[in-house]
Amino acid sequence: MARNNNDNRDGMSREEAGRMGGEKTSKTHGKDFYQEIGKKGGESTSESHDKDFYQEIGKKGGESTASSHDKDFYQDIGKKGGESTADSHDKDFYQEIGKKGGEATSESHDKDFYRDIGQKGGNSRNNND
Repeated sequence: MARNNNDNRDGMSREEAGRMGGEKTSKTHGKDFYQEIGKKGGESTSESHDKDFYQEIGKKGGESTASSHDKDFYQDIGKKGGESTADSHDKDFYQEIGKKGGEATSESHDKDFYRDIGQKGGNSRNNND
């Protein structure tokens, strides 16, 4: 009789054996262990994959997250991220990222873009006065 590749000698599935092994490892290793193996895995992955790979998995992760979270979730994590960034950076940091963002935007947009956003901003200001 052919053996099922998902069963080991004890009749336990690979899934169950993996789960049990993971549970045992989690009981015997701390946060530092997981951070170190995560770092090693990330370095190894970065050596064997290109920018397209990361864009694709980022897109899939974003789609998956978007399908399971609402607007409040994104507002909450945005607020937390903003507060964390504000606590750890100074005025020079914000000036530098603003400059980089402005340069990147100016390289990818034409005068019509700036005219349109200027008009929208002016209209918005007029409507709020």
